[in-house]
Amino acid sequence: MPPFSAVGKRVTIRAGNVCAIVGAAMATRAGSAGARSTRREFVRTGGMVLAGMSAMPLLGACATTGAARSDPAVEEATIAELQTAMQAGRLSAESLTEIYIARIQAIDRAGPALKAVQEINPDALAIARALDEERRGRRVRGPLHGIPVLLKDNIATADKMETTAGALALVGARPREDSTTARRLREAGAVILGKASMSEWAYFKSAPGSSGWSARHGQSRNPYALDRSPCGSSSGSAIAVAANLVVVAIGTETDGSIICPSGVNGVVGLKPTVGLTSRAGVIPISATQDTVGPFGRTVADAATVLGALTGADPRDAATRAGAGKAQVEYTRFLDPGGLRGARIGVPRDGYFGYSPKADAVANQAIAAMREQGAVILDPVKIPNFDRAALTASELIVFMYEFKVGVNAYLADLAPGARVRTLEEIIDFNKRNAAENLPYFGQEWLERSQAKGALTETEYVEALEKCRRLGGREGLDAAMDQNRLDALVAPTTTPAWTIDLVNGDAIRGGSAKSAALAGYPLVSVPASAPAGLPVGITFMGRAWSEPTLIKLAYAFEQVTKARRPPQYRATSP
Repeated sequence: MPPFSAVGKRVTIRAGNVCAIVGAAMATRAGSAGARSTRREFVRTGGMVLAGMSAMPLLGACATTGAARSDPAVEEATIAELQTAMQAGRLSAESLTEIYIARIQAIDRAGPALKAVQEINPDALAIARALDEERRGRRVRGPLHGIPVLLKDNIATADKMETTAGALALVGARPREDSTTARRLREAGAVILGKASMSEWAYFKSAPGSSGWSARHGQSRNPYALDRSPCGSSSGSAIAVAANLVVVAIGTETDGSIICPSGVNGVVGLKPTVGLTSRAGVIPISATQDTVGPFGRTVADAATVLGALTGADPRDAATRAGAGKAQVEYTRFLDPGGLRGARIGVPRDGYFGYSPKADAVANQAIAAMREQGAVILDPVKIPNFDRAALTASELIVFMYEFKVGVNAYLADLAPGARVRTLEEIIDFNKRNAAENLPYFGQEWLERSQAKGALTETEYVEALEKCRRLGGREGLDAAMDQNRLDALVAPTTTPAWTIDLVNGDAIRGGSAKSAALAGYPLVSVPASAPAGLPVGITFMGRAWSEPTLIKLAYAFEQVTKARRPPQYRATSP
């Protein structure tokens, strides 16, 4: 039986979680909206009407009573625990999806209004019901069967949802097919629950800017202190996992966009080697640095999702490099004793010193690793690491690759898109400046538009410098010289205050060398000074995900630092 039925203005709701069913009904109602203008208004404001009756009083009751916040079926639940409940018949994919939709309505769209979820998939409940039927028929596709997953809004889905990178210019622009990420998740049995909000254009729009802000969805908020930044650009994905709006989510990283949000939102973020996961159907920044990876509340959950995403893809040439290196089961590397004997380096120069709070957390984490038998080499120097100079070269690469990549993505859209080139996006934003440029400009879009082809000397030299000094003469050299299994550093500072006047106050982070070289990272919660999470990041060579997962899992099992958010209005 469906979770609700509506005839005219009469609504009958069967027994169960009222908040969940209201949310489910609202999401389904939104999906049936015929006019694109109505749909656009829905996805921008989250406002809906259920069978002609306002649902806001019911949602207010959900938020007030906390019914959706404290549902024991999902609060801090892992993928394995949810699967056990579904196998035992205590939970279904449909009821789990209903619960998450209710939490989104009660926590994300009502108070405390995190704004992490940009759009709920109107087909989510139907997909979940079909997967329940498969389970009843004794077909279970794998560990993600029936598990709801959120996708960052730059990951294309050829369904009723939008794919916009947070930009109003792309509302209504339809991809011709699913991204490879979406397709592989569907094949694995996941329920694509919706799209997570993000920093517009993956934080490559203006300088300065505010992490988690987009013209399409406004400013998302850190669930540990609502006046604090969620970091970006995969902000909504990290917030949603932290707040138990979903068990796992997918983000993308070019330089810090998975690692930084995971650090400040108290979750695990796994940034894969470039080429381990396909970028086909992802609105790009950089062909040489973009990668797709998972968020989870545990290392095990992130590892489970990663296995569903890997593999060669004819639509993304970079995945050819992963032949023979990609795994389909990363959970086999979960070893609680994985720190014993591991050689871990501490790159003090360039990765510490920008935040006393972050340094203190990292030092405590390093002490815990040493107690577990890790061999700590402290300090270790990464040769040729000049953050300012490398960032300057990196930005040159980004500008060239962004223009080429975005124009190629737009050219491949189905008929009906209002913009087909980066130049048209820039013009759209200017013509609609009140909505698109209310706080900051679009400097990176304009600077990218001014660049030429990828054959220009400026680009070729900048790319070679990034790859050489970031990789073989940088991170690789440090690991070779010291025979390291990994490096470790604080992920970033505790979250800073949101500032729509001056922009982000980002002081430092752990992503740079791995970003330049296209190498993997795993960020794990380590502590929460003043109630604000701080993570530590394990860094490694290309294709070293198994080693990083092993180390991160062993650290997580010893420290158990993850704590759910309290949604405070502000922090000390």
